[in-house]
Amino acid sequence: MPKDIQTFEKEIGVSFIDAALLRQAFTHRSYLNEHRSEGGGHNERLEFLGDAVLELVSTHFLYEKYPDKPEGDLTAFRASLVNAITLSEVASALGMNDYLLLSRGEAKDNGRARQMLLANAFEALIGAIYLDQGYDAARVFIENNLFPKIDEIVKKRLWQDPKSTLQEKIQEAEGSTPHYSVLKEAGPDHDKHFTVGVYAKDMLLAQGDGKSKQEAEQTAARAALEARGW
Repeated sequence: MPKDIQTFEKEIGVSFIDAALLRQAFTHRSYLNEHRSEGGGHNERLEFLGDAVLELVSTHFLYEKYPDKPEGDLTAFRASLVNAITLSEVASALGMNDYLLLSRGEAKDNGRARQMLLANAFEALIGAIYLDQGYDAARVFIENNLFPKIDEIVKKRLWQDPKSTLQEKIQEAEGSTPHYSVLKEAGPDHDKHFTVGVYAKDMLLAQGDGKSKQEAEQTAARAALEARGW
């Protein structure tokens, strides 16, 4: 059973004027299908808004933090900073998993699907803060909770293209080229989620999720690198 949403407000230091926005940020579409009498909306529209706010705030931050870096590097930094893996890690650290409103079926899944749900809820939360408190409050929340990740990303070169790195490693070790296949596709057209598998010589190395096939492939490649200790 999810915790009292007011506890979360205290934990993040944001007091919502419209508490319904915060609840909506945690509400998955599947929950409403099982609790139609409760009313309110799910978090997909807030996620859409929060994604745009996150991209702008992150872009501005990276532009100022790395004045000598070219556009290509900044784009790669941003992709690593706002991908599903990083966002879900931050959401977990904030304890957001304890507040998600999910269907019974969704609540049972604690794997990659939960990771995506947490990343989406984090973006929805940013959208809710933006609507309720304004741009500056959303920016401060992102700065405090997400931006500390960037130093590790740059230091460990996590921003480098994992697909290219994996290809080099596989060709070097096995003389073959990895290939990718969509294993699952879910969600409406405006909010597609993909699960992709990466293979070497028809052996599944790892799986990854993303909002596009490209993002899911990168996530799968990164998971394969981690699994092989590369």
